[in-house]
Amino acid sequence: MKVVIAHNMYASGSPSGENTIVDTEISQLRAAGVKVIPFIRSSDEIADMSVYRKALLPLSPVYNGPSQRTLGALLGAHHPDVLHLHNPYPLLSPWVIRTAHRHGVPVVQTVHNYRQVCASGLYFREGAVCRDCAGRRFGFPAIRHACYRDCRAQSAVMATALAGHRATWRSVDQYIALTSAIADHLREYGIPADRISVKPNAVADPGPPPAEPGDGFLFAARLTPEKGLSLLLDAWQAYPVGALGPLRIAGDGPLRPLAEAAAAARDDIAYLGQCGPDQMRAAIRSAACVVATPTWHDVLPTVALEAFASGRPVLATRMGGLPYLVGPSAGETEAAGWVVDATVDGVREALATARDGAAAQATAARRRYQRLFSPDIITGQLVGIYAKVAST
Repeated sequence: MKVVIAHNMYASGSPSGENTIVDTEISQLRAAGVKVIPFIRSSDEIADMSVYRKALLPLSPVYNGPSQRTLGALLGAHHPDVLHLHNPYPLLSPWVIRTAHRHGVPVVQTVHNYRQVCASGLYFREGAVCRDCAGRRFGFPAIRHACYRDCRAQSAVMATALAGHRATWRSVDQYIALTSAIADHLREYGIPADRISVKPNAVADPGPPPAEPGDGFLFAARLTPEKGLSLLLDAWQAYPVGALGPLRIAGDGPLRPLAEAAAAARDDIAYLGQCGPDQMRAAIRSAACVVATPTWHDVLPTVALEAFASGRPVLATRMGGLPYLVGPSAGETEAAGWVVDATVDGVREALATARDGAAAQATAARRRYQRLFSPDIITGQLVGIYAKVAST
């Protein structure tokens, strides 16, 4: 089996779980004997582009000529069985789907966000879930609200790309939905159910969980409004200092000052900054429970998988793919944590419940990882999807 993995890496200044997942997936596929040919671009390249190339960059979501020529040459040289697309923006564009089909190569795409419909990819605007563009043939609201990079002109290009590539997206041979919520999104978009496979991501096994249950809570995410740090901190304030144990905050982003101020104001809050893989693993194992409190429909937070792998339950809001990950709806008869409404009251009450019940949930969390999210299981599912598409 020979597979081209196509992905536009997000800028290194904005750490992305999606980048990590793609790198991990490539390693897991190679370990399974699949020949992987990366077709990777990075948004970091933009800084070194010529003035002329930068001037054309806003059109890249519609069509990027250099990427199509490079991909065409790669496909002609290697004759892969499948092209597996992740993020095409901004330096690949959805046109890579057409380029692959022109060379007779079927396309699989993993859907990491809602970019087929939403210019920002988040279904989130001004602090709340927004679906103003859902069901529209053209995303005029995205332009009006400057949803893409806070720029009406670039939002107009992205809205045009989404409208113009509707047929392109619907020509994808097989979609990989990371959760059942994404499968619902794709069906709403018009993708037939038989062209959607639900397959979550996997993370490497860190080994047996520590014998000690850990202490307190860990919040690890990009520090952006939709990730729910403000919601968590508002709920945390309802308790006296030290009543819940420590809260450690890991990550970076626009809300870093909020994290730093919270840590300065209370002795039971610590800001860890941006953590590397080893630091993150240690932070997860030090906690009794990992908290994921997004206020947008977060697709599949990698930190939840990492928590399960280390035998740590997750306290999550009822948004996006988190009920699938944490609750019995993920195919298990037992939960691996707690799923609550994305409200201050909902999170506040659950914090005390999780404090008291985290140790008892540790075994269920590790079992959830081993049965549903381990590399052997997930990579086998992915290779099966490739084989199905390549044989049709």
